[in-house]
Formats: sequence, structure tokens, C-alpha cells
Amino acid sequence: MATADDHRTYSIRQLCREFGATARALRFYEDKGLLTPARKGQTRVYDARDRARLKLILRGRRIGFTLHEIQDMLDLYDRNDGNTHQMAIALRRHRAQIEALKQQREDLDAAIETAEAACAAMEERLSAMRPDLLPGAEDYESVLRARLNHDDPHAHHAPRNPFKARA
Repeated sequence: MATADDHRTYSIRQLCREFGATARALRFYEDKGLLTPARKGQTRVYDARDRARLKLILRGRRIGFTLHEIQDMLDLYDRNDGNTHQMAIALRRHRAQIEALKQQREDLDAAIETAEAACAAMEERLSAMRPDLLPGAEDYESVLRARLNHDDPHAHHAPRNPFKARA
């Protein structure tokens, strides 16, 4: 039995606002055959089916499915089996995607650990050899210079070269 929402229509602006998508993205999905809005002149008119498909497209993209994979799953919705066939296929694909995302997370964690270890090693060596080259050294130098100038009433406030020989 059809509900009032089944007959509701949406403008491109309404769907963009609701889903945080851009009009360009919706037109792109239309060009790819994922959405099929009706037309009233030059105006696109989306129905409940388009809205549901957009929701699934965006969810699929967020999970990491390709547009081709999303299209395959959306095409299964047109079957008259209560969507059980579509759900069975989507479930397998989602489980596989979960495993792929977990592997990506492990790979990212390992890359972050490696980069952090490299940064720590470089900071340690620079601290011993050239602390002036460490990130933030300029800020530290200006704070130190301001304190030294503040503590020394005879100091002039022009920047001094600490490496210049005093006369």
C-alpha cells in the first residue's frame, strides 16, 4: 500500500540539503544512470525511489564501494522477491568491505607508527646536534629573547646576533 511519502517529490536543492550532497554529485549520479529524476521543463523532480537510491548511493560511497558495485546492488532492488536476493548479495559485499577497511586501518596504523618513530628519531638527533632547527625553535627563541631583554634593564630591544663577537 502506497503512503503519502511514496508520492512526495523533491527538488535537487532539497535532496542536497537533506543528504549534504552537491547538485553536481546528483547530476553525476544521473549521468551514470543511478538516479532517474523526472523533468518539468529544465527542473529535475526526484521521487521517493530516487531519494532512497540516493541514500543508498551515498552510504555505499561512504563505505567505499565503487559506483559499479553500487549500480549492481541497486539493480537488484527491481526484483520482485522482497529484496531478499539483493540483501544476500549486499550482505556478502558489505562483509568483504568490512574486512578490506579493517586491513586498511591496520595499514594506516602501521604507517603512522613508522612515521612517528622516524619523527622521534629525527627530533632526538636534532635536539643533540642543532636544536635551533627543530619545529617551533623560532617561537622558543623569541620567547627566550623577550625574557632575557625583560630581565636586563640595559638591553636594547633590537635583535642581537648571539654569534657575533662582543667588543
